[in-house]
Amino acid sequence: MLPGLESAEMPLDAVEVGRVADAWGIKGWFKVLSFSAHPEALFSSKRWYLLPTEKGIPTFSGTAKLAIKEAKDHSDTVVASAQGVDDRNAAESLRGARIFVSRSSFPTAEKDEYYWVDLIGLEVFNRQQELMGSVRELLSTGPQTVLVLDYLQDGKLLERMIPFVSAYVDDVDLVKRQIVVDWQSDY
Repeated sequence: MLPGLESAEMPLDAVEVGRVADAWGIKGWFKVLSFSAHPEALFSSKRWYLLPTEKGIPTFSGTAKLAIKEAKDHSDTVVASAQGVDDRNAAESLRGARIFVSRSSFPTAEKDEYYWVDLIGLEVFNRQQELMGSVRELLSTGPQTVLVLDYLQDGKLLERMIPFVSAYVDDVDLVKRQIVVDWQSDY
């Protein structure tokens, strides 16, 4: 196992939040490519779980736990330091590793704010209580986010898109695992 890495089991609620991009400086810091424009989950968690790179030559195998000393914004990227990763060579050995964080360590979302990972799989109903589909993914289109739903019609799996904005979304109930929208099935 590489310096700073400890063999570990992946948490059941693990969410992939980024990848190690490259070493940063000579003291073991490394750059992180975050999958979020607001990488609070990277900042709040002191334990990151890593899987080896899918491309190139992996430098470790299995799931590894990395104890994070500090993670912060730097210019347009995230940089981090970890226990046992004390020089550039150690940081370079992490290049390409996939970073996972336990969902339970995410900061609490503000009112009317949701983590995308929590919306995936929710059933979407309109005001007439018609099932519109289930959330497969979300797309950021710049000015707004769009729910991408899968639904069945005549035995075929189809796709429906609904803007995830207050003009169309009446309610999000994470406990009931459903979203209510002002949308018709023929839109």
